[in-house]
Amino acid sequence: MSQSPDTSRILSVPALTRVEGETALRLRIHDRTVTEARLSIYEAPRFFEALLRGRAHTEPPDLTSRICGICPVAYQLSACRAVEDACGVDVDGRLARLRRLLYCGEWIESQTLHIYLLHAPDFLGHDDVIGMSRSEPAHVRRGLRLKQTGNAVVELLGGRAVHPVSVRLGGFHRTPTRTELRPLAEGLRVALDDAWDTVQWVAGFDFPEAECEADLLALAEPGTYAIESGVPTVVPYDATHPAWSFPLRTFCDHVTETQVPHSTALHSRLDGRRHLTGSLARYAVSGHLLSPTALEAAASAGLDDPPLREGRDGTGQGTVCRNPFRSILVRAVEVFYAVEEALRIITEYERPASPYVPVPARSGVGHGATEAPRGLLYHRYAFDREGRVTDARIIPPTAQNQGAIEEDLRRSVQAALDRGQDSEAELTRLCERVIRNHDPCISCSAHFLDLNLETACPHPTGPA
Repeated sequence: MSQSPDTSRILSVPALTRVEGETALRLRIHDRTVTEARLSIYEAPRFFEALLRGRAHTEPPDLTSRICGICPVAYQLSACRAVEDACGVDVDGRLARLRRLLYCGEWIESQTLHIYLLHAPDFLGHDDVIGMSRSEPAHVRRGLRLKQTGNAVVELLGGRAVHPVSVRLGGFHRTPTRTELRPLAEGLRVALDDAWDTVQWVAGFDFPEAECEADLLALAEPGTYAIESGVPTVVPYDATHPAWSFPLRTFCDHVTETQVPHSTALHSRLDGRRHLTGSLARYAVSGHLLSPTALEAAASAGLDDPPLREGRDGTGQGTVCRNPFRSILVRAVEVFYAVEEALRIITEYERPASPYVPVPARSGVGHGATEAPRGLLYHRYAFDREGRVTDARIIPPTAQNQGAIEEDLRRSVQAALDRGQDSEAELTRLCERVIRNHDPCISCSAHFLDLNLETACPHPTGPA
């Protein structure tokens, strides 16, 4: 379609189908310049924070797990940490390791789902995983095996694979025996080979050049790759500024939410700047704390050394990976690490004397955060003297990442236009890929878009 110099083009995706949630995309292009990129989440507000008010202090873990069917463990354990913080209880030792094992199961199944079913077809020229299965059946079977392994871990420890029921404040309603964990260990040993092969397979993809211009935010935990706990840590986009951390209790002082007119989801900013959570942020903050074998996998796949921070030898400086297209590679390394970590925990496992520690109600405010597969998830609860919730705040990864996703869309489409790529099909495929790079809680991650292209004249006398 020919375009006059003063013509505006509106790329409108009114609905993204086969996704978890309801999302639309709108791009405005004027004189071959992208002037607006909006990722609109128009799903009706679910009001979980309001639903929690008046509830007993024992209820947030089970209620908030219903927020997401893909990452229920993330919501459960973030809620547990916040409530336990308010009640002055610290869950450590064997129970903490068992929680980490459960979280590893969710990382394995969730990250594998994204890699194989949602993201890999983009790199291999397929419309979806069904098409990919015809030409790459062995790879798809490997992905399904890995996902089943993660599901098995969550099901055994959580009571069921979706919305686990065994998690409670202070620990679990029931903990497994060593004998019950033995079949999991056998499956994880097979999964370790599958996870290594996944890293090598993904390393062969063609990664377009791109850079996410945003600060990176992830949890940091001394001595280990942060999953179920940690301190918020920032790697600034400006490389001249060092990484820095802040107390979790001040999270809402730094990460602020605002309502935007085009979305029912709140947008978040980190001290007024765009920021990104998720795999790229985790690798930048604590990639040096991956296991030696996971670091070997990353190196063999061509990932640069992560930045060296305290706790390692302190010599030299690694490189921050900011290419969103390469996030799938970091996710593959994280799957390998989660399988290896799960095996380690099971090998060293001794059943706790009690499945939980008591968490008596008291008034106060508590904060909790964990690393959901898609990024940092924060919970804050306030309780009265009877232990009833008086206020709740939940800040998920998607709300934090939306600003960075919109900027990535703007920059990527602009670069395509500068290269002369301006057809509907080309821009549609590009937008799909950019969105799926961030895997925003599955929403926007399916492989089907209906793109409507409107030509609008900017002059008042022209058509609307």
